Amino acid sequence: MEKIQEEQSKLSVLKSNFRTDFSAGFLVFLLALPLSLGIAKASGFPAAMGVLTAMVGGLFTGFFKVSELSIKGPAAGLITISAAAVTEFGGGTQGWQMVCAVIVIMAILQIGLGLLKLGSLSDFFPHSAVHGMLAAIGIIIIAKQLPVLLGVSPIHYVGAKPIELLLSIPSFIKLSSWNISVIGLLSIIIMFGFSNFKSNLFKKMPAPIFVLLVAIPLTIYWDFKTTAPGYSLVSIGDFWGSLAINADFSGISTFAFWKYVIMFLFVSSLESLLTVKAIDNLDPLKRQSNYNGDLIGQGAGNAISGLLGGLPMISEVVRSSANIGYGAKTKWANFFHGVFLLLAMIFMIPIIELIPNSALAAMLIFAGYRLAAPKEFIHTYKVGIDQLAIFLVTIIITLAEDLLLGILAGIMVKFIIHISNGVKISNLFRAKFEIIEQNEETHMKIEGAAVFSNLIGFKKQLSSNLRSEKLIIDFEQTHYIDHSFMSFIQKFKDEKTDKGMVIQLVGLEGHQKFSDHPLSTRKKTI
Repeated sequence: MEKIQEEQSKLSVLKSNFRTDFSAGFLVFLLALPLSLGIAKASGFPAAMGVLTAMVGGLFTGFFKVSELSIKGPAAGLITISAAAVTEFGGGTQGWQMVCAVIVIMAILQIGLGLLKLGSLSDFFPHSAVHGMLAAIGIIIIAKQLPVLLGVSPIHYVGAKPIELLLSIPSFIKLSSWNISVIGLLSIIIMFGFSNFKSNLFKKMPAPIFVLLVAIPLTIYWDFKTTAPGYSLVSIGDFWGSLAINADFSGISTFAFWKYVIMFLFVSSLESLLTVKAIDNLDPLKRQSNYNGDLIGQGAGNAISGLLGGLPMISEVVRSSANIGYGAKTKWANFFHGVFLLLAMIFMIPIIELIPNSALAAMLIFAGYRLAAPKEFIHTYKVGIDQLAIFLVTIIITLAEDLLLGILAGIMVKFIIHISNGVKISNLFRAKFEIIEQNEETHMKIEGAAVFSNLIGFKKQLSSNLRSEKLIIDFEQTHYIDHSFMSFIQKFKDEKTDKGMVIQLVGLEGHQKFSDHPLSTRKKTI
């Protein structure tokens, strides 16, 4: 009986929000189609597998307790890991299929994280290290897509490291193909200048669609099908004939296999959880997602995607934000975007194969710029020199080595800064506090240090012991408070205040801030 009522409720939600979710799903589809193709291509996967991933993310994950407004699909943030893995496993079909097996195993572990209720895992990682990782990914994407934008033959850049690619820009310009470059540069201009157009039409239609409206006619005019090199256009081939169990588990006993399992698990789960949190803040209905349920749904989607040959999927921030902007109300919008992708792969493959890769490169360069925008560097500097150091170390090590070492280096710098400022090693992972209930008030006295690595303990306590309508958080006995904790406590205060609760922070007067930023790290001096 309960099951029947649940199904009736779902149908009722669908019926009442059909118009808005259907239109939002269509508009997100227009955004997702070219981006999914580009992400797959840049990752070393067959282009169509990007669409397959987004299709699975739309049609399947909604049956789990996932975020209502997030869009599941391939993400630019995972390009660097995917491409590196494909190369390390031998490239081509072999490399792609072995990475698919990595994704399947990662998916099983991701489901495990959700079942173990580890959806708060993102709280453990310092903000500056996470932002540094994303900025590094952005720089790598830009470096790898510049030769594609210019129409340079892959033999001149495949396998090159990001720094090497950036240093090779002058030679890429010399090797460029003029007509491919024209399409690429026009696409870049549209992507970066799109926000300056104020027309209602431009507000509704995603920028990548306008790129395609320019790029595809040019490929037809210049007859790219017969005159341009094969690498200049998207190639789909026999998509439906290629649908099979494409995962190759022959590398499961190797170190490289498990290295990439960990990297995919860490980055995809972290980025997805951060996106869901950001989307919850934008939700007009102020709904709070079940982070554990979202991990389970994402993991299930990744298992199917990996088995069939698709990429890893996450809750993707650009498409999810667009989904809200287009008026979506429920996760049916994500489902409809999957339906439209399915229809595109049934009826539109001949048109898709007219898309130039230089146009897709422009879209990815724009995505990379959003991840590594100068404002991120400026913002981090304003928060404090300590955060800038963590941010830059993470970027440098990621560019020089890989993502896993980059984020670990950022965390190690964070620990060194904490210990050098008097934080005891025993306090790094253990939250110290005293809870006093009196006169319908809850008084929380924080002792020692309040930092990113013991934040989960504080968060757990605050979420389970708030029976009073007033909470006083006392920092009088707190020696050191880092930026991650200050960010959390400010967000917590805002959320509870909106619900009518009184939150009071006391005892901060005797702390010296590391910068003028209100959420900067601070240390007790009095």
